[in-house]
Amino acid sequence: MKIQKSFLSKEELCAIQREISHCENTRAAAIEALKIVQRKRGWISDNIIGSIAQALNVTQCDLEEIATFYNQIFRKPVGQHIIRFCDSVVCYIMGYHKIKMILEKILKINIGETSDDGKFTLLPTCCLGKCDQSPVMMIDDETYVKLTPESIFYILEKYQ
Repeated sequence: MKIQKSFLSKEELCAIQREISHCENTRAAAIEALKIVQRKRGWISDNIIGSIAQALNVTQCDLEEIATFYNQIFRKPVGQHIIRFCDSVVCYIMGYHKIKMILEKILKINIGETSDDGKFTLLPTCCLGKCDQSPVMMIDDETYVKLTPESIFYILEKYQ
């Protein structure tokens, strides 16, 4: 695991300050501040969360609560591509288990893990808002609908 620097870069700090300027209080900018740093570093380490908290003038404990509550904030290193597959009731009924099994088989990882080559992290999500086209998954910002085990192979090839 790569150790992150424990201080914010000038660019990160400026971006956080810009975000704070749009908010009524600094705590309201917490999620955006975490996202700013995550975009640069890929995840939020224990080392950097104190610096972000200091920039926001909140306690490290408060920021930790926010960072661990939102599943879009990664608290450990993730792969180059994030695969989020829907495990809502509708996707569950429409084939969630087959999709989950084929993803785990192809990537040789379980839910919550990152592939050995660091390309993919597999994460469940409660809903992707495409219930009428389930089962559904997202890879990074691209949404894939009406998944079949066969379609998974073709979709993953795009990211190899």
